[in-house]
Amino acid sequence: MTNLHNAFATDDPDWITDMHADHYLQSWSPQGSRPRVITGGLGSWFWDSDGKRYLDFQSQLVNANLGHQHPRIVQAIKDQADKLCYISPAMGSDVRSELAALMVDITPKGLSSTFFTTGGAAANEMAVRLARHITGRHKVIARYRSYHGATGGTLSLTGDPRHHLTRADMPGVVRMLDPYHYRCPMGHDDITKCPVCQGGPHLEELLMYEDPSTVAAVILEPVVGTNGIIVPPDGYMQSIRESCTKHGILLIADEVMAGFGRTGEWFAVDHWGVTPDILTAAKGINSGYVPLGTMSVTTEIHDALRGRALPGGLTYAGHPLACASGVAAIRAMQDENTLANATDMGQLLRAELAKLADKHPSIGDIRGLGMFNGIELVKNRDTRDPLVPFAAKGDAAKPMSEMMAFAMNEGLYLSFFSNVIRLTPPLNISEDDLRHGLDILDRTLDIADRHITP
Repeated sequence: MTNLHNAFATDDPDWITDMHADHYLQSWSPQGSRPRVITGGLGSWFWDSDGKRYLDFQSQLVNANLGHQHPRIVQAIKDQADKLCYISPAMGSDVRSELAALMVDITPKGLSSTFFTTGGAAANEMAVRLARHITGRHKVIARYRSYHGATGGTLSLTGDPRHHLTRADMPGVVRMLDPYHYRCPMGHDDITKCPVCQGGPHLEELLMYEDPSTVAAVILEPVVGTNGIIVPPDGYMQSIRESCTKHGILLIADEVMAGFGRTGEWFAVDHWGVTPDILTAAKGINSGYVPLGTMSVTTEIHDALRGRALPGGLTYAGHPLACASGVAAIRAMQDENTLANATDMGQLLRAELAKLADKHPSIGDIRGLGMFNGIELVKNRDTRDPLVPFAAKGDAAKPMSEMMAFAMNEGLYLSFFSNVIRLTPPLNISEDDLRHGLDILDRTLDIADRHITP
């Protein structure tokens, strides 16, 4: 066996892929893959060791909201590293306090205090623990089409099929259906008559069976991310909020993917004027440059914690390097009118997708807000028969995987879940780059059209 310590060749792509395949454990994947070696990125683009450039229509894991190597974030990390790399969460830090104050400015009115974590899963784990601590109740209601993280607790909350890969058995989790109005779970043509798509009526029925006095929280993604980019009907979030308030249940909005401008507002709940009791976020807070997540709570919850301890903590809570990157990213978004660009480019994207739907019969549905969009592909528009089955893998997912491979070969980075292509470019993407990506997507959809059935 080669002595790796005497044979490092970090400038050799073959060595890098060998080490990846043999010594690195890759998330959610069978091991041993040999990936492209990425050597750089700038703005909406990144490139590999062969110099091939790719337009990032996915923002990596929907976290590079300001694209790659944004100069203000990079400089902030460098400056903070020169000043102070780490200090205990219990000690004062200028950038930590600055980020906490900025969070008050941008989160919905009524949220006043934030706990900083290392990512979205840790934020959701802490949110559920806090909800149980505050209410003295144990049940948590979560939806089927959800992804809340890969820790023991958050994977139990998650409805995404990945929770089948391991034990996800935290007690007290109750499932509710999603407001997936393209495929109404109750079979209604008119979603105004569907209790699930209206939100509150469905929740009230569950609470009737479960006993609301045992329910600590409802956790949901205001706009479903990984599991299909599902935007709820107007009134849904308000209805859920009303039911939670009525029964003393805390509403946790998981904005890990939808937050920090992804939908064209700072947070998705802002589209409906809803203030959750707890709001979790991560990813786009600093474009993923340093691990960082947030859990923001109402003044009422903060005041309740004055007399009792916060039930948890992290060695790296409020890490100075992470907080510095978060401050820089938020201020850059404010100065550069990033939310307005996300709104404008999102409207353009959906308008152009509607034109593609006239050309490609495989497009069954187009949905999204801001730069958080999806196209659902079908074999037949009348029957809405999905192009591939739910959670398809291997040969069953071949039409989708073929499209991803084609697009990547053409220089466009896309991703999918089941029969939905996710379109989540950086929020500051230019119109020229957006149209370039749409041109490749147009040719990519020819593959889906081959699977149309009468």
